[in-house]
Amino acid sequence: MQTEITVAPLREGARKAALGATASARLVRAWLPALSLGLVLVAIAYLNPRAISYFGFSLMLNLAIPIVLATIAQMFVITGNELDLSIGPFVGFVGCVTATWLNDAPWLGVAALVGAIGVYAALGALIYLRNLPSIVVTLGMSFVWQGLAILMLPKPGGKAPDWLVGIAGFTPPLVPLPIVAAVAIAAIVHFGLMRTSYGAILRGSGGNPTALARAGWSLLKTKVVLFALAGLFGVLSGMTLISITTSADANIGNGYTLLAIAGVILGGGEFVGGWVSPIGAVVGALTMALAASPLLTFMHIPPDWQVAANGAILIIVLAARALVSRRED
Repeated sequence: MQTEITVAPLREGARKAALGATASARLVRAWLPALSLGLVLVAIAYLNPRAISYFGFSLMLNLAIPIVLATIAQMFVITGNELDLSIGPFVGFVGCVTATWLNDAPWLGVAALVGAIGVYAALGALIYLRNLPSIVVTLGMSFVWQGLAILMLPKPGGKAPDWLVGIAGFTPPLVPLPIVAAVAIAAIVHFGLMRTSYGAILRGSGGNPTALARAGWSLLKTKVVLFALAGLFGVLSGMTLISITTSADANIGNGYTLLAIAGVILGGGEFVGGWVSPIGAVVGALTMALAASPLLTFMHIPPDWQVAANGAILIIVLAARALVSRRED
């Protein structure tokens, strides 16, 4: 009896300690994307203090918003336990449409962009109905988008619509436009996906599709909606990119596929389980945008080595996430 009385408090103390460790691990995991962004900003401030200013952030984040939008597009696909390997070429295709048809024949350009979103929605239906691997389907579509972009614009050129350039040239007071746009995108997508009932259904299609189907919801519809949203944000990414560059190139978005995947994972997303974070994805995209060029340039790393350095940064962050997840388990 004395032994049982003595052991019970010890077990209770061990249980409380384990719960406390799990809670702290979850807190660290939640804040890891912001911590990664903070470390990149600290490194930039140390290497070049003048970059931490209104003008400096405007330059460093000049191309960040297209990456943010492409990352959100990838996030919607990952929400449904799928992966999109065509988002980069798709952004390039949208850029070519924007710099040609949308400028010269607006109605034709709008029809082409709406049709492209419809194609994305159809891909979601095809993947679900035929039970096809999304990696294979989207890899094949990447060649289709790339080929269409080359046919439309064989060599760099075209011109962004004046109204689109005007929007990109807006300069808000106090806070640079890229930061304002990133906060707005994060808030809108977070509310829609995380704070609405249908957002919970979309997340449930990746987290527990069996339970969702038993509750009477159409998994086909959720897959179509997720891919249509990916297409919509891919279109916004391509248009935003051309509004900044003012001209197009068929290969302009090829690097966005890996950047988008990295942004989602860096922001706390998982490849399975419907586990995503819109705010984390935006933070991850900003981190990749800053680490992809400004930080490495300030570190005087040659361009030939910058891709490898980006990969090293991503591996370090993912290793930290793995350690935190193991502690949480």
